[in-house]
This record gives sequence, C-alpha cells and structure tokens, in this order.
Amino acid sequence: METENLSVLLLHYYPQYLKQCCDLINEEWPRSETARMMSLQASRDALPTSFILVQDKKCVIGHCKLTPIPSIPESCFVESVVISKTLRGKKLGSYLMKHIEDYCKNVLNLKMIHLSTKGQENFYSKLGYTVCKPVSIYGTCLSNKYIIEPHSHKTDNSVPQENTPSTGTPPPPPPPMPKVGLNSNSNIKSNKTFMFKDIID
Repeated sequence: METENLSVLLLHYYPQYLKQCCDLINEEWPRSETARMMSLQASRDALPTSFILVQDKKCVIGHCKLTPIPSIPESCFVESVVISKTLRGKKLGSYLMKHIEDYCKNVLNLKMIHLSTKGQENFYSKLGYTVCKPVSIYGTCLSNKYIIEPHSHKTDNSVPQENTPSTGTPPPPPPPMPKVGLNSNSNIKSNKTFMFKDIID
C-alpha cells in the first residue's frame, strides 16, 4: 500500500480523531465508550501515549498505545495495536510499529519495548521481537527520596488513656504489600505470549 497518504500522529494533538479512534478499537475489543474515551484522552507526550494511523488526513485506520512499565523504566509496553479490518495484510501494522519504535528510541530515549500478544507471535517475530518472561504494567517505581524511614525507638511520651472500653476481637492484620522491583513480575500468569525487542544500536 502507498504510504504517501499516511500519517502517524500523537492523538492528544488531534482530538478531532478521538471518536473514530474509539470506534476502531472497540470494534476489536468492545468496551464502554466512556471508559475507552477516558483512556484515550489520557494520552500525552510522555507515557501513556496513543498514536493513530490516519489515511488521507481524515480517516483513522490504526492505533497503538504506549504504557510505562514501573519496574522497567528503560522500557515501555505496547498495547492496543489495531489496524482497520478492511486494510489488514497491507503491511500497515509494520509501518505503524516502525514509527512507534523510532519514537521510543529517539524521543523517549528507551532501550527496549515489551508487548503481549495472542495469535500474532509470527508478526512480531518478523519485526525482531523475541519471547520473554511476563511483565506487569501495574505498580510503582519508588526512588530513594520516597522510601519511608524505619520507625524510631524513641520513648512514647503520650498520655495514656484511662478507662478505654474494650472493643472485643482485634481487627485482622492488613494484607501484605505488593512487591515492587525487577523480581515482582516473575509469578505473573497469562494466556498471552510476552515479547520484547532491544531498540538500541
């Protein structure tokens, strides 16, 4: 397919394409329009970022979203890659992914890209992606300045309360905090194939 009439755009700069983009994604993965639009409107220059593939400056024919991976800050997660059903098989997915990789490398200064797929392993393999362990796009990445200091062992000088009524059985302990770090993704279970690609030369 000729590429002269194609444009890969950052969605947040072209809100006039929001509804078309929402319809395109929902045709593949149905979801409430309100939830989908909220997700798309969160796009920005940093992450998360939604890209659209536009034909003749009027028709959205593809979409891709980049999401941060808190435990792997030098990478991002590619999701919601979709091409209009009537235009598949014309290498438009490869065209879109090439632009995404260039953005990740040259604008976001990332070193790799992760994704998951179910049924499109061959497509991504041809683009240089290899199978890897599952990763999670959830969680946080804490820097040292946000680490909570351990409780000090100073003497408690507060005035004790007398005649405090008994409340019966004490409440159960809180659930354990989720693990944060590079090893927190090792037990993720998924029916999808996770893949990654190094994008540094």
